[in-house]
Amino acid sequence: MNRDNEIGTIERAFQLARSGACHSVADIRAQLSAEGRDGVHGHLNGASIQRQLREALAARGIDAKSDDED
Repeated sequence: MNRDNEIGTIERAFQLARSGACHSVADIRAQLSAEGRDGVHGHLNGASIQRQLREALAARGIDAKSDDED
């Protein structure tokens, strides 16, 4: 597949948070890494992005507290 047609790492992280495939930010990081995404830690390291992903998880009923701190 042509990587130019793929979605970005951040957008994919939100897809995973909304899809039910992941239950924490740590799960999202692991899945992105398994998919071969580069720089996952850097993309998802900021407090704001982590909060937004936890909110997306919480919208599905997942209690995604700050259990993912590295």
